[in-house]
Amino acid sequence: MLEEKFVFTAGAKKKITILAVVGVILAVLGFVMMNSGGHHDAAAHGAAAEGAHHGFSWTKRLFANLWINNVYFVGLSIIGVFFVALQYASQAGWSAPIKRIPEAFGFWLPIGGALMIITFLIGNHDLFHWTHEYLYDPKDPHYDTILVGKRAFLNTPFFLGRMVAYFVLWFGLFWQLRKISLQEDEMGGDQHWFKMRKYSAIFLVIFAVTSSTSAWDWVMSIDPHWFSTLFGWYVFSSWWVSGLAAITLIVVFLKEAGYLKVVNENHLHDLGKFVFGFSVFWAYLWFSQFLLYYYANIPEEIIYYIDRFKNDHYSPYFFLNLFINFFFPFLVLMTRDSKRHFMTIKIACVAILIGHWLDFFLMITPGTLKENGGIGFFEIGITLVYLSGFLFVVLTSLSKAGLIAKNHPMMKESLHHHI
Repeated sequence: MLEEKFVFTAGAKKKITILAVVGVILAVLGFVMMNSGGHHDAAAHGAAAEGAHHGFSWTKRLFANLWINNVYFVGLSIIGVFFVALQYASQAGWSAPIKRIPEAFGFWLPIGGALMIITFLIGNHDLFHWTHEYLYDPKDPHYDTILVGKRAFLNTPFFLGRMVAYFVLWFGLFWQLRKISLQEDEMGGDQHWFKMRKYSAIFLVIFAVTSSTSAWDWVMSIDPHWFSTLFGWYVFSSWWVSGLAAITLIVVFLKEAGYLKVVNENHLHDLGKFVFGFSVFWAYLWFSQFLLYYYANIPEEIIYYIDRFKNDHYSPYFFLNLFINFFFPFLVLMTRDSKRHFMTIKIACVAILIGHWLDFFLMITPGTLKENGGIGFFEIGITLVYLSGFLFVVLTSLSKAGLIAKNHPMMKESLHHHI
């Protein structure tokens, strides 16, 4: 019963390949449509002539979309590691049978890290206003005293150094946790569980800091004149809910495929409660940030929301974001039975995953593309390519070890889990 092995079948690989091909086709179609005339084409030529940060070009839109997906899928990956570490640090037993799923997410970290660093090295001027050297020249008409004051933190070498440090620390600790986890499967006993607790505690302390600083770096610094003291928490909450939805969705799909026989409706209920509860947590942070800025109405603070709330390009997405990430899961997952029903859970989790991609779109695109942003074939196509890559990595890693951590000391407790 505990000896389960996931088989990454040729059929599953074919479906993921088709998904990637569809993504490429949509991205190419979007590129052609984007460059076939209209105001975007004219704006692109204007930007090329002017060299302005806020001008439109297809490369800027490409880098913006790459950055959105880098941040989003790296978030899913590190949340998988966070989930595993949290279970060990809190001595949780209920999650033992599903541990391999979030554990598999961590294998995207080196790939996501490489993609992120490459994207920044090539497209930093298109993504981050503060990377332009002329802003720090007192003789230049674009001299920016605010950014000069932030230059000790917002400078390219330090930014890159922090980014490399994040991925080295995250992946290094993940690799240690994974190694001990596999040793536990082979040898049994509780000594590996205590080692996992130790490294989980170390990871949680480091992640408590780096989850916020990476959010400042990768997202908040796109609008370098604006800041929010709870922004790190806000980005974490979006990552966290997305990660929980992804874990839950894969558990359901594996159950439907005949795997995870020891996982029962009580485990699914717990996952559903997490998704439901932290959707409310995300909404709490969203509303706290919005209400304080909106009520205070201080120009340098409220401009962030004016660019999203009162901009015809983004206002529909602004309201859709709130509906799909709060009202929809809140109403759908409110009852006990809804958290135990496969179809209801799948619908809610898919909606949440789409919704929080939209959340990152709203955090990143208005600051990068201004009024030239939007969601079309180009955005959907690039996202599907990233999704196919992420799924391939996760499913490949699931097939490399036993699907259930059979010698987990808490497994017996989890087999009798009932709520």
